[in-house]
Amino acid sequence: MYSPQIQKPRVLSVSQINFYIKSLIENDGKLQFVLVTGEISNLTVHQRSGHIYLSLKDSNSVISAVMFAGNARRLKFRPENGMKIICRGRISLYEPSGRYQLYIEDMQPDGVGALALAFEQLKSDLEKKGLFDPAHKKPLPKFPKTIGVITSPTGAAVQDITNILRRRFPSVDIILAPVLVQGDSAPKQLVNAVNKFSESKIADVIIIGRGGGSAEDLWAFNDEELAYAVYHCKTPVISGVGHETDFTICDFVADKRASTPSAAAELAVPDRQELISYYKKQRQYLAATLEQKFKTAQLKLEKQQRRMSLSSPKVRAEQTERQLLAKAEKISRLMNDNIYQKENKLVSAKAKLDGLNPLNVLGRGYAIAEKDEKIITSAKQLSGGDEFTVILSDGKINAKVCGD
Repeated sequence: MYSPQIQKPRVLSVSQINFYIKSLIENDGKLQFVLVTGEISNLTVHQRSGHIYLSLKDSNSVISAVMFAGNARRLKFRPENGMKIICRGRISLYEPSGRYQLYIEDMQPDGVGALALAFEQLKSDLEKKGLFDPAHKKPLPKFPKTIGVITSPTGAAVQDITNILRRRFPSVDIILAPVLVQGDSAPKQLVNAVNKFSESKIADVIIIGRGGGSAEDLWAFNDEELAYAVYHCKTPVISGVGHETDFTICDFVADKRASTPSAAAELAVPDRQELISYYKKQRQYLAATLEQKFKTAQLKLEKQQRRMSLSSPKVRAEQTERQLLAKAEKISRLMNDNIYQKENKLVSAKAKLDGLNPLNVLGRGYAIAEKDEKIITSAKQLSGGDEFTVILSDGKINAKVCGD
């Protein structure tokens, strides 16, 4: 009769068990490419190695997960506890602890894009640190001599910037710092260009930017190191990245944000034609103002001269002298008139007296008889033998009455 032999169970070590289970998991193709969604908890970022350790949980279960530094460096956002994410990776067993876990190769925020989230996270951090503070922003010079341009040497942006600078302000010098404006190497080149301009101080204004593109294309301008380089730059920086609706971290940190590279060029320099027109108007205004001021000053001077002339001793003496001369002339004229009138009266009186003068009558052939110094007006006054005197115009004759 056959009696089967009973095999003794094989005794396995813990390591063998874990190794066996690990091999089962890793040989299951379904577990080597999984997409898992859940909420982050117990998040730990190893500062030295750069590995990220976390747990993913839903309402009922939890699974441990790890993301190694090589994959973690490619993340565009910063994972945080409570954040819901979608992970791509594989399931395996960590033999030393016998714990299976999710090895994450990539993760994305669930419900919002990774780039958008990363942008908001970095923007919030830098804003709290004061990198966007308006008080820190430097004013742009009104008449820059040299413009530093940081952009791609082959893009349309550099042509737009150069053409506008030359048209608006031909005397300005342009120094181009050629850089990549997208891709993994772009942020470092942008940072180096900003630092070189800052240290050398060869430019009065810096324009940094590029033309439009997707969020991924513009991502180099959201670099944290670039933000600090722009913030600490000793030269004013104008950021002109993308189109009017595009915003980057560089825009917020820069001293001035322009909607496009062309707009940045317009902000950097004044317009020559506008300056010419402005100064023509200013010259006209100044000339009119000076002319008006001159007229006003002239009127004041003339008024002051009149006032001073009235109070001047010399002028007052001259005025008094003129007044005295006028009065003297008037007195002389009055005196002459009076004398003339008196002379006329005298002449008239003389003529009257001459008409009454007996001598004048005698001159016309008449004679006067006088006796004892009395004029004889009648023959009855004389008797025969009386002596008397006959007065003629040219002498006297003694006469004697003859007869009775």
